Amino acid sequence: METVLKEAKSKSHKEFEKLLTEDLGSRKFKEGEIATGIVEEIGKKFVFVDLGLKSSGAIPLEEFKLTKEIDKIEVGAKIDVFLEKIENRHGEIVISREKARRAKSWKKMEKAFENKEEVTGIIISRVKGGFCVNVDSCLCFLPASQLDMRPIKNFDSIMKTPQTFECVKLDKKRGNIVLSRRAVIEKLRNKDKNKIISKLKEGDIVQGVVKNITDWGVFVDLNGVDSLLHITDISWSRINKPSELLSLGQSIKVKITKIDPEKLKISVSIKHLTEDPYATTINKYEIGKIYPATITKVQEYGCFAKLEDGLEGLIHQTELSWTKKNIHPGKILSTSQKVDVQLLEKNVEKRRLSLSYKNTLENPWKKFTKDFKVGDISEGTIKNITDYGLFVSIKDTELDGLIHYKDLSWEEKDTELQKYKKNQLIKFKILEINLKDEKIRLGIKQLAEDPFDFFADKKVSDIVTGIVQNSTQNGIYLQFGKKNLSILIKKNQLAKEIENQRPSRFVKGDKLDALISELDKEKRKVSLSIKALEEKQTKEAVKKYGSKDSGGILSDIFDFSKVKTKPKNKK
Repeated sequence: METVLKEAKSKSHKEFEKLLTEDLGSRKFKEGEIATGIVEEIGKKFVFVDLGLKSSGAIPLEEFKLTKEIDKIEVGAKIDVFLEKIENRHGEIVISREKARRAKSWKKMEKAFENKEEVTGIIISRVKGGFCVNVDSCLCFLPASQLDMRPIKNFDSIMKTPQTFECVKLDKKRGNIVLSRRAVIEKLRNKDKNKIISKLKEGDIVQGVVKNITDWGVFVDLNGVDSLLHITDISWSRINKPSELLSLGQSIKVKITKIDPEKLKISVSIKHLTEDPYATTINKYEIGKIYPATITKVQEYGCFAKLEDGLEGLIHQTELSWTKKNIHPGKILSTSQKVDVQLLEKNVEKRRLSLSYKNTLENPWKKFTKDFKVGDISEGTIKNITDYGLFVSIKDTELDGLIHYKDLSWEEKDTELQKYKKNQLIKFKILEINLKDEKIRLGIKQLAEDPFDFFADKKVSDIVTGIVQNSTQNGIYLQFGKKNLSILIKKNQLAKEIENQRPSRFVKGDKLDALISELDKEKRKVSLSIKALEEKQTKEAVKKYGSKDSGGILSDIFDFSKVKTKPKNKK
């Protein structure tokens, strides 16, 4: 019995296998191919398509909206779909309308890309970085930079009408197609350019219209062909911006200087319509002579001045003023100002002219040497106060002089500068006039007698008499002359004997004699010594009275009672 059942079961399995094989063999659909189906239902999210299989396939509605096919599709219509899977893990058919469109048009796009053929499509939407273009139901990407030769603000007219594109990139692996409308426009323009350029030649003088202005040049339209007028070809003179001389839509006459037939580029010039002034009129200008000029530009380093059209030179900052050295040129001269200039140098090869404005004015330094000499007394206003002295504006002149802090007082105190204020009127003596370096040295202390003149007729070893001014731990100060000249006698020079070198034993107001041990009149240095004086007196006394026959005693010879000491305090 069991054997019969097994045979019956095996027979039924074989029959089922045969029927299944026949059914599958009769099917025309294979995965990865395009199949034709009938729209069964249009839902809110999906479009259901019947392929004659055990179930219907669902296509997202978005695949029809991208190409606006949703407006045309209806129930019962036949459409081509891409069969991805006959049965997935859920037992469903997986199909795609977009992949079917791509598969059909991909071969056409491949052919167009290989042969560099143009394709027609419609810009359907704007996406990040560009636009989405429908070409034979194939969605392609159009970068914004490839839309036109120049940026377009209004896209409505372009998006509504079919446009011609060139396929510039095709990535089959990623399924990306990149188009360019700009390439098509460039080809059309180049064809027109070739026709126009073939009629032109270098050296021709033609009429053009200013189409676009930039900081570095101007684009000029020559009957449909753009040409470049560089800023250096606008004028022989220096200009800051092309907009200073030209405006949009202006009709101008230009000379064709260069034609590049390969790159289809034309260079034009306005300045070459006239002769180069550096080859002709420059010869009439002589170095050293003065000519009228117009200031054209002001920079931090100087001013540019035009002698005539095409001839422009630089007035360096150092040639603007005799006295104003560290000032912006704009505070001396201004644009469009008419001035006289002196031609200092001309370099035809480098096309440079060096000019001077200050040389056309009276030199205040030469005038100063005529009106003043060293030793003259004048007055002025304090202009500035620094750590090293006073800058004074000398009255009735354009010049400033310096009073060094050492020339303020003979005493040379550190606090001397504090006595003066800005804008204060002061008197001074002219000490030095340096035309080469353009410097004037002034002094205030020189208005009074120099206390050091006390030593003018003195020499080393001379004996001088001074009054004790005060005493310190280091020595005593002696006052000389009427001008309160104070000289320090060091402690070790106060006496021959060590016990007598106490500064405290000298009384203020006492007169003392001292010997000049060192004297430098140029450096104004003097050293005094009572010790040296005592030694000198001792030698002289020994020489005069110290012989064996005289019978004198040194203690009897010298009278030290003249040296005054401070009286001892009474207990």
